[in-house]
Amino acid sequence: MQVLPVLDVLNGIVVRGVAGRRAEYRALRSQLVDAVAPLEVARALRRTFGFQRLYVADLDGIQHQHPHWTTFEKLINDGFQLLVDAGLSSDADIRRLKDIGCEVVLGMESSKNPEHVARLAAIGGMTTFSLDLSGGELMLAADAHGWCHDPLAVARQVIHCGISRLIVLDLADVGMGRGTRTRALCSSLLAEFPELHLTSGGGIRGLDDLRQWRILGADQILVASALHDGNLTPQDISEVSELR
Repeated sequence: MQVLPVLDVLNGIVVRGVAGRRAEYRALRSQLVDAVAPLEVARALRRTFGFQRLYVADLDGIQHQHPHWTTFEKLINDGFQLLVDAGLSSDADIRRLKDIGCEVVLGMESSKNPEHVARLAAIGGMTTFSLDLSGGELMLAADAHGWCHDPLAVARQVIHCGISRLIVLDLADVGMGRGTRTRALCSSLLAEFPELHLTSGGGIRGLDDLRQWRILGADQILVASALHDGNLTPQDISEVSELR
């Protein structure tokens, strides 16, 4: 299993997520670095934990369709591998993100319908779909149509669109340190689709949570607060990454 550190970027700086309530997101305060510039935070994560691969949630792209292209380029040029959700919904933007060298994430809250996802995934290559939830409810785009009404059925829809990499994330858990409520859903998905590349996270408290996700069969776990607050150590990351 791979631990994937998250950079939530808003107004060009790294912020701390609070249960998906984006109006309450504030500049990151971290034990690792006295900085909020994405490149400096990324370098601190690499320096402390050895991370080379990052998940970037570009909230200006997701909310306002203003992706931070220069941020992606700086991170890539510094040697990082990026998985990026920037709320992209056009063919041209998907191609641009892919050309920069990023892996594309298509978010539930930015996706009009299954047909749209299938088309963009074909352009993006190795594309991940993020099944975005809030308190167990689907986060749908304003113009969404054609989606089923429960998360498991939506996951089936995107898998049938050719998606083989899925993030299952309930934003109500993000930054709360109370554990992750998506375990039952993820277990059902892996039972039905054992070859699915599954990522989850949100609310990770420490090493025990990571161990439980590894046992369940997750391929990647998204983590932010537990890294910056000192609840996970480099030794913890090494241990869970070595489990097979």
